[in-house]
Amino acid sequence: MLVKAGLRSKLPCVGATIFTKMSRLAEEHRAINLAQGFPEFDCAPELQKLVGKYIAEGKNQYAPMAGVISLREAIAQKVFAATGNEYHPETEITITSGATEALYVALSTVVHPGDEVIVFEPAYDSYVPAIELNGGIPVFVTLHPQYEAIDWQDVKSKISPNTKAIVINTPHNPTGNVWKLADLQQLADIAEKHDLMVISDEVYEHIIFDGRAHISTASIPALAERTFLCGSFGKTFHTTGWKIGYCLAPKALTTEFRKIHQFLVFSVVAPIQFAMAEYLENPEHYLSLSAFYQQKRDLFNDAIQGIGFTFRPSEGSFFQNVSYENLTQQNDRELAERLTIEAGVASIPVSVFYNELTSYKTLRFCFAKNDDTLLRAAELLGKVIW
Repeated sequence: MLVKAGLRSKLPCVGATIFTKMSRLAEEHRAINLAQGFPEFDCAPELQKLVGKYIAEGKNQYAPMAGVISLREAIAQKVFAATGNEYHPETEITITSGATEALYVALSTVVHPGDEVIVFEPAYDSYVPAIELNGGIPVFVTLHPQYEAIDWQDVKSKISPNTKAIVINTPHNPTGNVWKLADLQQLADIAEKHDLMVISDEVYEHIIFDGRAHISTASIPALAERTFLCGSFGKTFHTTGWKIGYCLAPKALTTEFRKIHQFLVFSVVAPIQFAMAEYLENPEHYLSLSAFYQQKRDLFNDAIQGIGFTFRPSEGSFFQNVSYENLTQQNDRELAERLTIEAGVASIPVSVFYNELTSYKTLRFCFAKNDDTLLRAAELLGKVIW
C-alpha cells in the first residue's frame, strides 16, 4: 500500500483508546468486562417496538438537519420541566450523532487556533482531541480521582487573555462526582467575568444517587446564555449503539453550531428519532433510572467491601472508582491488565484520564451490568493474591 510521504498526523500522540484496548484484552481472556461504559442489558421492549413501528411507517429517509421536530419538542418539554428554562425547538435544539458529536461540534464552534480551553481532569477522552484538532490549547485543572471539592482559586489562576471556554461534566465520568449549586454559581461568575463559553457534558443527568439532584447549566440563566449543553439518550435508555444525542444552546450559538453539524453528519437516523419522541411522553422512563442504578452501585460496592479497596460511593454516572493503594503499589495500567488476565475482570486505569500518566492507584469499574455479573466479578477480585 502506497503511503504519501507528506501525510502528517493531526493527532500524533493518539492511538487506540484505552476502552478499545481493555475490551479487546477482556475478550481475549474471556474476562468480565467492567471496563467499557455500556450496559449489559437491553433497552425496553416498548422502545424497540416503537423503532419498528416507525421503520414500518416508512420514516427511513433523511431527517431534517436539526432533527425531527417532535423529538426537539419533547426535549424542550423535558428540560423545561426539570429546569424552568425554555429552549425553542426550532432554533435552540439540535439532534446529533451522540453526545460525542455534540461536544466536538460545540468545541469546533468556539475554538480558534491559539485559544485556550479549561479542562477539569480526570477528563473523558474526547475533549482534548476535539480542542487540539481545532488548533486550541487545553489548560488543565487537576482533581483527585475521588475528589470532593473544586479549588476555584486554582481554576481562576489558569485563566489567561487567551482563555475562550471551559468544559465541564456533571455527573462526572470517571469520578462519579456531582457538581453542587455552589460550583455552578462559581462557574457562572467566572464565565461572565471573563466572557467565556461553557461546554457542558450532562449525559448522566438521570443517573444520580442518594437523593441528590442534577443541577443543570440550563437552570442558571447566567450560564445558560453562554452554554452548549450536550446530552444523550444512549446512557439513559441503554441504547449506546444508537448514537442519538442533542445540543441545547441559545439561538445565536445554535446557528453557528449547525453550520458545522450539517457538514459532519447532516442528520441523524430518522426512525429512532420518531421513536424517542414518543417514548419521552412518559417521564417515568427516565425518572426511575437513578433508583435502578443505585441498586447496582450498592450491590457492587457491598460485594467488594472486604477486599481492601477504599472508595467514596459514586454520586452519579454508572462508574465506581476504587483505590487499591492499601493492597499493592503496582502501576494502575499494569494492574488493570493483570486483573483482566489473571482474575478475569477488566477495568480502566484512571491515569488514562489525565494529561500526565501519573498513577493514582485507582481503577474505574462500570456497574451497568446484570446483578449476577457484578457479584461474579466481585468474587473473582476477592480471590486475587495481592
